[in-house]
Amino acid sequence: MGAVSASSPDDAAPAVPPSGATAPSEPPPGRPRWRERIRLTLEVIRANPTGRIALKVFIGVAGLLVVALGAALIPLPGPGWLIVLGGIGIWAIEFSWARKLLEFTRRNLRKWTGWVTRQSWPVRLLLGLVGMIFVGAVVWLTVRFSFGIDLVASVLNYIATH
Repeated sequence: MGAVSASSPDDAAPAVPPSGATAPSEPPPGRPRWRERIRLTLEVIRANPTGRIALKVFIGVAGLLVVALGAALIPLPGPGWLIVLGGIGIWAIEFSWARKLLEFTRRNLRKWTGWVTRQSWPVRLLLGLVGMIFVGAVVWLTVRFSFGIDLVASVLNYIATH
């Protein structure tokens, strides 16, 4: 005869986790499943010392490339600052200083947008006009000093001759 188990099937641990806990395969509530997979993948890579160093180097280089691209696009019309923030977001995966910088930026951007939305329409229009003048001046200076073309003089000359 075989040995009889001292515990009965009723003594086994419940298959359902206690209330408030989630099963390990399920992401926390409100978190997308793909984010959980990325988090687990990063944990596996970080578990190996070589993987941890390789991940830091990869994230550092990828973030640097994105930030450099964004910085190059800042003087031009387009999403230069948004791309820079994306690069800082990449760095935030591995570096705590980048996470703090990104949180600081988000917090102050929310404050700024909240302040702007509380303003009257004339103030918003004035802010938009000042922003467009600033971007125009940056584009004009960039084209003038990078390519040697004075856009204002070229436009005025074109208007005068046509």
